[in-house]
Amino acid sequence: MFEGRQDAMTPYDEMTANDGSVREAYRELEHWLTTTTVETFQNKRKEADLLFRRLGITFAVYGEGGDPERLIPYDVVPRVITGAEWSAMEKGMEQRVKAINAFLNDVYGDQQIFRAGHIPRDIIEANDAFVPSMMGVTPPAGIYAHIAGVDMVKADGEFYVLEDNVRTPSGVSYMMGNREAEMRLFPGLFRQHRVRPVDHYADFLRDTLRSVAPYKDREPKVVVMTPGRFNSAYFEHAFLADRMGIELVEGADLFVRDEVVYMRTTRGPQRVDVMYRRLDDEFLDPQAFRKDSLLGVPGLVSAYRAGNIAIANAIGNGVADDKAIYVYVPEMIRFYLGEEPILNNVPTYMGRRDDELKYILEHLDELVVKEVHGSGGYGMLVGPASTKAEQEAYAERIKADPTGFIAQPTLALSTCPTFVGSGVAPRHVDLRPFVLSGADRVRIVPGGLTRVALKEGSLVVNSSQGGGTKDTWVLED
Repeated sequence: MFEGRQDAMTPYDEMTANDGSVREAYRELEHWLTTTTVETFQNKRKEADLLFRRLGITFAVYGEGGDPERLIPYDVVPRVITGAEWSAMEKGMEQRVKAINAFLNDVYGDQQIFRAGHIPRDIIEANDAFVPSMMGVTPPAGIYAHIAGVDMVKADGEFYVLEDNVRTPSGVSYMMGNREAEMRLFPGLFRQHRVRPVDHYADFLRDTLRSVAPYKDREPKVVVMTPGRFNSAYFEHAFLADRMGIELVEGADLFVRDEVVYMRTTRGPQRVDVMYRRLDDEFLDPQAFRKDSLLGVPGLVSAYRAGNIAIANAIGNGVADDKAIYVYVPEMIRFYLGEEPILNNVPTYMGRRDDELKYILEHLDELVVKEVHGSGGYGMLVGPASTKAEQEAYAERIKADPTGFIAQPTLALSTCPTFVGSGVAPRHVDLRPFVLSGADRVRIVPGGLTRVALKEGSLVVNSSQGGGTKDTWVLED
């Protein structure tokens, strides 16, 4: 019942090679895929929906009408990565995030990389995510990006980094929920395969957060701070707090006294040492940022500047996951680590460079063009899927603000077998592994969140744009 095979003109198929043979990662799974009936897959998908409803694994979309608590479509066919392939990816991700942490220390410190001429200073100064008030403020343990989501795509059999997420990357709860669902739905598959676990992510995260506590003479108090239940990722905030065994708090639950953060409890104020915040910089503290914010904690930034609390991720991290800065990450690796990058970037053209701007405008029908500060799949032009009128309108936007855009080739993203209702067929996927950087070590669970474009031919995998998710298997060597 497996539809679709790769030929010379189709994208890299992660299951099937050009000659029709099954690749190593999927050899053990092929029999299951070819012998399981459509009815079985349909029934299992219904079971998964019920399970996710029961667990509360939903994605909130407010202001669009209909059911605001939606299920992200879950594909019951797992994505499989060999242990050897994962080992190389893991080394590359650790290298990349170490360089980004070094860059953030430098940006808010001596700014050596600008003086050395490796990155134009104006890219940072013109970035709204740069927080000048954080200059000279070193976070506890010198860690800025405690939790990083490294988005990767596979093309021509090789993984490329598409973008770095070091503000408040989301999606890890779906990675864990997908594994829980897959194990319940198909327990026999796990007995037949040696799949590396992901359920220890919450332990890894708790240990990472505890490691950066500013004071080591007592048991650190760690909290997850959420904007509240109307946030689209509120489920994840509550899920992670519960799995870590720590409190989920909102701004009103906290207060600052003498540059120390406290949590209100029935037993009186309790000092907070580490905050895993899931809201943007501008809402954190009405005394330091938006004065109309009711979500933050007055005085939080003064406590942070005094070194009395660790905030994960650090304030001002947005300068490092800007799409214009992404171009320079390989140079960061060379500059700060003295190493060659293990993982490659996707080739990228920058509107700020005159020759590359000219190329972008002349090849809009071939390129994917993105806003430098865009996210979620919004505000982009997928050239081959656009009309001439759309290209002309987008060209005017680029001409009005060339520095606000980058462009990349339309990669033939890899495909994985996916249940699409009438059978199993290839669909395009990406991958977001999560890298945890603590004072003691870097921790990475084997796998990540695989997002899948469920529409045939679509390259847009974002859940906000109709994409789904898969369980990601990393096999033991």
